[in-house]
Amino acid sequence: MRMDGLQSPLRLETGDVYFLKGDRSFDLVSDEDAKPENATEVFRRAPDKMAMLGSGEEVLYLGGHVALDATRGGLLLDELPPIIHISGSSEDAAGLQWLVRELVGEMRNPRAGMTLSTADLAQLMFVRVLRVYLEAGGTVRAGWLRGLGDVRIAPALQMMHSEPSRPWHLTDLARATGMSRSVFAARFKAAVGIAPVSYLTAWRMRLATEALETGKEPVSQIADGLGYTSASAFSNAFKRVTGAAPKRFQSSVQTAGD
Repeated sequence: MRMDGLQSPLRLETGDVYFLKGDRSFDLVSDEDAKPENATEVFRRAPDKMAMLGSGEEVLYLGGHVALDATRGGLLLDELPPIIHISGSSEDAAGLQWLVRELVGEMRNPRAGMTLSTADLAQLMFVRVLRVYLEAGGTVRAGWLRGLGDVRIAPALQMMHSEPSRPWHLTDLARATGMSRSVFAARFKAAVGIAPVSYLTAWRMRLATEALETGKEPVSQIADGLGYTSASAFSNAFKRVTGAAPKRFQSSVQTAGD
């Protein structure tokens, strides 16, 4: 595999599984001197979504994609490296290889429920790949994903995500994790990169951005749904984080869409 930003080609072996972030172009070649073909054109000529190059007897390559919510998905993508590579010889690969075999079987022998089955298998593969990445420990930079992989910090993140409108205090979050305020605050910042209250504000602003982009709720209702006591308090917080007032942001989004 050759990828923009990858210092040297990555050799892929039988059973390897890899996840690409999707923001860089890449080539898969049998030889570094081989001229790659455009994948879009290759699959356009394959109505059953299974294309063959050459005899097709040496390599079976199975690929797919996972679509993420524009706002919440960005939170995850911001944390991921360009590529996560799991060697086929590693212990973690066994479960993924089983999922791949199931996917191949579904694609080769279409039966009732194939679309749902393949979608669920693909999502499970995605979760397993993320789990392997999280368990790699030191390779994960400070951020939401690293915090989610910390068993002591994850409960606090889940609480803030499930009830963003609640006036969470450091004491509440620390108690839920079984730590003192000072220990919790230090561990949270080390894992996530920012203080708990700052993270809560950032999460609220992500939700606010999504709500403003849809344009279905007035600013006062968005403010109330995110736990702000007034529209002006919400407006000040939103402008401090994004640089634009909520109504101005909403107007610019609507103008861009016209």
